[in-house]
Amino acid sequence: MKKLVIVEDNEFNRDMLSRRLERNGFHILVAEDGKRGVEMIRQEKPDLVLMDMNVPEIDGWNATKIIKQDEATKNIPVIALTSHAMAGDRARALKAGCDEYESKPLDFSVLLKKIHQLLP
Repeated sequence: MKKLVIVEDNEFNRDMLSRRLERNGFHILVAEDGKRGVEMIRQEKPDLVLMDMNVPEIDGWNATKIIKQDEATKNIPVIALTSHAMAGDRARALKAGCDEYESKPLDFSVLLKKIHQLLP
């Protein structure tokens, strides 16, 4: 069973995404802010991370940079999730180290396809 970490501060989004991914056979761990997300990712070494870019403590942009600069976690795929889909956000997310990008509201089937493409 593949392990995913969801870094998301919105309770509704966390719950909805967690339940749908669990029904698709994933083991889900959740962090409510970027600081806890980085700690959890370092400890748990998940197969993939879903990173909300606008979380408290450490935003998703900087949390991704931290993850990607750490030898132990740099190869873990990260999908950026953001509700502020502005021109240039995809490029900014990729520059921060994200492997893929998805804007909110999420199209779950598209997100699931991206997850499967990035998983080892």
